[in-house]
Amino acid sequence: MKNRFDLIIFDWDGTLIDSIDWIVYCLQTAGKQCGYEIPEPQAAKDVIGLSITNACATLFPGAGDATLPKLTACYQQTYLSRQLSRDDLFPGVYEMLVELKQTGYQLAVATGKTRTGLQQALEATDTEDLFCITRCSDETASKPDPLMLHQIMQHANAANERSLMVGDSTHDLQMAMNAQISSIAVSCGAHPKDILQQYSPLMCLQQPAELLNIIRG
Repeated sequence: MKNRFDLIIFDWDGTLIDSIDWIVYCLQTAGKQCGYEIPEPQAAKDVIGLSITNACATLFPGAGDATLPKLTACYQQTYLSRQLSRDDLFPGVYEMLVELKQTGYQLAVATGKTRTGLQQALEATDTEDLFCITRCSDETASKPDPLMLHQIMQHANAANERSLMVGDSTHDLQMAMNAQISSIAVSCGAHPKDILQQYSPLMCLQQPAELLNIIRG
């Protein structure tokens, strides 16, 4: 796969950083605080990658327009209470990103996080300078709408056939399909390999750092 792509776009949670269990806890806590039945872990995982508003609306279908802001506020308060560090990245991810950038690839992030949440994470992991652009769900359309990928590719001046999406959820891979770009799945996050393969990724890796050897060829 060497020299096939110019732009590599990563999801954040569950793809670069080991945060899925924490997000599940935060979603469950938000539901409990707002008087809803606590969702099962996989149900919570299934909405990770969507914007937090869409995630809560899907996970708590009884929530109306008046309750959704409270759910999202409870989620964000809990999520931001934890101090992240570079150690929260999956093993080898930081080194992989550095080498890919030094090799000449443009790197980007397309995430369902808010800008506030992603900015905190980028600063805590000291990774902000590795990406040419990052896009968040409160700045554009939520996954699986391809708008954020189109915006990233336009910014990077990268053609569809030279762009790659790397993600851990069905929302990431469906977004890549909708944008008509290639994808690679990682099975360390929200969804298992058998589910991810239904979305026709080029391959499914167990850990994101395995991508480095794939790209090296």
